[in-house]
Amino acid sequence: MTSSRPVEGSTLSNRQLNRSLLARQLLLDRRQRSAASVIEHLVGMQSQVPKDPFIGLWTRIDGFDHAELDHLMLNRQVVRIVAMRGTIHLLTARDACLLRPMMQAMLERFVTSNASHGPNLAALDLDAISEAGRQLVDQQPSTARQIGVHLATRWRDRDPSSLAFAVRSFLPLVQVTPRGLWGKSQQPTLITIEAWLGRPIERYRDPGEGILRYLAAFGPATIADIQGWSSLNGLGEHVERLRPRLVTYRDERNRELFDVPDGPFPDPETPAPIRFLPGFENALLAHVDRTRIVSDEHRKLMWKVNGLIDPSILIDGYVAGTWKLTKAKGEARLDITPFDAPLPPDTRSDLEAEGQKLLGFLAADTERHDVFFSDSVST
Repeated sequence: MTSSRPVEGSTLSNRQLNRSLLARQLLLDRRQRSAASVIEHLVGMQSQVPKDPFIGLWTRIDGFDHAELDHLMLNRQVVRIVAMRGTIHLLTARDACLLRPMMQAMLERFVTSNASHGPNLAALDLDAISEAGRQLVDQQPSTARQIGVHLATRWRDRDPSSLAFAVRSFLPLVQVTPRGLWGKSQQPTLITIEAWLGRPIERYRDPGEGILRYLAAFGPATIADIQGWSSLNGLGEHVERLRPRLVTYRDERNRELFDVPDGPFPDPETPAPIRFLPGFENALLAHVDRTRIVSDEHRKLMWKVNGLIDPSILIDGYVAGTWKLTKAKGEARLDITPFDAPLPPDTRSDLEAEGQKLLGFLAADTERHDVFFSDSVST
């Protein structure tokens, strides 16, 4: 992978940003790295759907096996916790202790601004509610419903789900195993990270280190991108403080981009292999302007009104279609739906070969694996 580092202050093309993102996201070639190191390198993996991190690691790590991630979760080396954007992320234990306190002010803001829960919590002592929740979950890991029912015995005139929402936001709660393990199912059951890991963490923390970590994994990026990834407000002053440690560029719309000095820049013509991505994939979600990897037209075909996102395929480094897995009676079927047709024969062949590998990973318990191409979705 030939380096093609641009001159500081220069304008970066969309393709330069694309190849730089693919390199930082380990999507140009599979690596022989541990799952823990990849999760930390990526600054966590979004994990509303428990299977998604397994798919994200499989597409990045040579020879990745489900058991490796299961082992990390069972040994509390990685945890599932609310973090960036108020969404569930899979983080290493070390990163959870670093990043979760950076998100505290944002999560507290979400409590009062939430249209459903904010009015139900008005004029309440939210610290008292969270402390009562802490006493419950550290004694017995509990579901959100159990937390709400318990707290409603004290705050009788308030909605239990709103009380549980406040606890989820004010406390750093992890989802205990077997939730998140491969092939296992359990309602999200919560305990504080301090009790789970056996060590205290800070309540608040300066976001500077998180900004640098973000740029290393997703840069170059605008201040708006960093704020979009984290949902933190007012990061401009923090970026300005870091400016002496950063390099800057411009994008094709003349927006200022910030980056770490050693961020990789492959040659823009570096070939990008076929990749299958899960639905909740941070490479697609970590920028306000996502056109460096998915066009606005194609993004609208994937994002659903209920907040779900279709799993996607990358062709030449850009989102070019979606995929869906179905299993029944010993058979597993992968349906690939390209956004544009017809696909070149070589591309179709590469998609089928990579799709068979994905079926081998996701459906090893089935005897028959088939890859089908659905009609394209016209844009």
